[in-house]
Amino acid sequence: MRKLLILSALSLLVGGVLLWTAWHRYQAFLQTPLNLPPEGYVFQLQPGTSGQRIVEQLAEAGLTAGGWEWRLLMRLEPHVYRAGEYRLTSGTKPPGLLGQLASGKVIEYRLTLVEGWTFSRFAEELTANDVLEHDFDLTGKEGQATAAEALGLEHPEGWFLPETYVFTRGDSDFDILLRAHRAMQKALDGAWQARDESLPLETPYQLLILASIVEKETAVASERSRIAGVFVRRLERGMRLQTDPTVIYGLGDSFDGDLRRRDLDTDTPYNTYTRHGLPPTPIAMPGRAALLATAQPAHEDALYFVADGHGGHTFSSTLEAHLAAVRKLIEKQNAGNVHND
Repeated sequence: MRKLLILSALSLLVGGVLLWTAWHRYQAFLQTPLNLPPEGYVFQLQPGTSGQRIVEQLAEAGLTAGGWEWRLLMRLEPHVYRAGEYRLTSGTKPPGLLGQLASGKVIEYRLTLVEGWTFSRFAEELTANDVLEHDFDLTGKEGQATAAEALGLEHPEGWFLPETYVFTRGDSDFDILLRAHRAMQKALDGAWQARDESLPLETPYQLLILASIVEKETAVASERSRIAGVFVRRLERGMRLQTDPTVIYGLGDSFDGDLRRRDLDTDTPYNTYTRHGLPPTPIAMPGRAALLATAQPAHEDALYFVADGHGGHTFSSTLEAHLAAVRKLIEKQNAGNVHND
């Protein structure tokens, strides 16, 4: 009997030592950072990945040795893991890792649509992005037309709002197009609702077209409403808009960067020197400021404007004053005093 008691005591002692050792080892495991490089590590968690598979992936990447400690941790601290791309930073410990994978705080990327870009330029940016999935071949006109059709657009130009769009790996080019289009619809509706009731424009689409021209004519914030006012007064008087950006857009790929007199005389649907009224579609993506400036143009009497050689424009109410401003610009150009900033 005594022998049995001694054996039992020894068994309890050994068991206690083993349990203490295991617990001590587990506590050390919890406090030991993963074997991450100093610059961190990007971990891709696929949908439906089990906890066991997560540990296997970490072990395959040399970030941990794996083992029973992970299984115990996952049992004591259960999580629902969210798929995505995570940036693991040096010093991350096992509990922190599992908490991060459950947080859904995945890596975010940004893509900026710049005011004045054409749809083709936007399509190039989307195509060149190697994080986005590509639902459409946007490198050619056919793919661009297919994407536009999927959005319910006859012509995609102008229908995407210039902003910075945040996305994650797994999002597609069409996801960005859809968000940018909905943002433009909302911004255009807001500008249309806030418009000057005297505008000679019948539809929000006409506002979008004119705003795209204003966007291309100046990057100076204080000039947008003034330029919009010039175009509005020209429309009201039946004058041609005579704006170079529309001509350039109509020339397409044949434009070599140098606008010539023969280009102004070459008739296209977008040549506002040869045709009255607005062009058939926008010529670029106008930003919020251009939309609002066009909806609320400045009430002045200017009918003309020309570059002033210093990044802005000189506005004139008569043709004589306008021609004088043109001559002054030519004199500056000949003297080398023109700045295009």
